[in-house]
Amino acid sequence: MPNKLEQLKKMTTVVVDTGDIEAIKAYSPTDATTNPSLILKAIQSPVYKPLIDDAYKLCQQWPKNEQMTHFMDKLFVNVGCEILKLVPGRVSTEVDARLSFDVDASIAKAKTLIGLYESMGIKKERILIKLASTWEGGVAARELEKIGIHCNMTLMFSLVQAIHMAEAKATLISPFVGRIFDWFKKAEGVESYPPEKDPGVVSVTTIYNYYKKFGYKTQVMGASFRNAGEIIQLAGCDLLTISPQFLAELANDQGKLERKLDPQKAMSMDIPKLEIDEKKFRLLLNEDAMATEKLSEGIRVFAHDAQKLEDLLKKTYNMA
Repeated sequence: MPNKLEQLKKMTTVVVDTGDIEAIKAYSPTDATTNPSLILKAIQSPVYKPLIDDAYKLCQQWPKNEQMTHFMDKLFVNVGCEILKLVPGRVSTEVDARLSFDVDASIAKAKTLIGLYESMGIKKERILIKLASTWEGGVAARELEKIGIHCNMTLMFSLVQAIHMAEAKATLISPFVGRIFDWFKKAEGVESYPPEKDPGVVSVTTIYNYYKKFGYKTQVMGASFRNAGEIIQLAGCDLLTISPQFLAELANDQGKLERKLDPQKAMSMDIPKLEIDEKKFRLLLNEDAMATEKLSEGIRVFAHDAQKLEDLLKKTYNMA
């Protein structure tokens, strides 16, 4: 019998959640996704030095006060290009979290990143632009999708966020299973949940069934796992982005994997349809303490790690 990772790949697109090129080589995923936190960790390896040097060289042609912005953009694209040599599908590249509430700046950054990829011979169809699942992120995604720039909506914690992103026709959403689990574990004072009652698993299952029930084309990619049981419980999801640690665990598990999420079953479910505008989005998100807190925290963490990465690059290259 194939191991659980091989079985999972037959029902779900497996995406590796890392910026570590060696880990990507090891597990042969279809797609890969990165963020500032992952790249900050990955670039400690000497294998990345040529990519960083190349980005530094390019940024020198800009005025000093603009160099770091271009340095970061080029570094993220260089890492993405290396990953695309190893995966047959797409790579997700994140817009700076500090732009999460700025529609115009998010659109401009996405166009800049796509332009850099195209200058390196990478077609935009192989890139997913990651945007935070704020109201503004959804508005930006709507405009980007209209011009063929595909979006992956990250920092997703609630159905109302998911509905807004589907109405915006975003290509992909990434609900964060593990961070939802973390919040409820702390709030309820428990150590664990049975996999089927894990709050993160329940959230992704609810979103998946809603999408399939109402025929949305936006795909669901479960993300941010805390244990392999969460992954197994979401077998059948459109995509799952999984860290190397859990890819290894699944590859070493020879048991039978049962499909848990099925579009045909979802279509027969009795699910009410919600109509969402900006006022209702903000109200329902505000009423969801977990989603509000985790969205805000996630933006802060990604912004903090982007700043740490900038500071490291400044120090390494003696930039003022």
